[in-house]
Amino acid sequence: MSAVTWPLIEIDSSGVAFIEGTKTKVIEIALDRITHHWDADEIRRQHPHLSLGQIYAALAYYHEHQAECDNLIEERFRRAEALCDQHANRALLTKLRTRSVTP
Repeated sequence: MSAVTWPLIEIDSSGVAFIEGTKTKVIEIALDRITHHWDADEIRRQHPHLSLGQIYAALAYYHEHQAECDNLIEERFRRAEALCDQHANRALLTKLRTRSVTP
């Protein structure tokens, strides 16, 4: 079975998909679409170093590998939450939560 190559998409040695010739990950573009509901034109405005072709290639790659990409997004989200919990200043958080707000 031969590997399928994607135009404008590179897969690094750890299996992460990048837009060819950039340091922009496919999941970054997918997250722009998912979280901000941006269309390709808005993603282009936010990432002027990318062409529309690169953006559409990233979105197409995401849709063809959606389960795998969504798992990666979820894993990174859980890891970020764990780091935040690990480094949280509990005393400060408690103080801020119990502090009364006066107008």
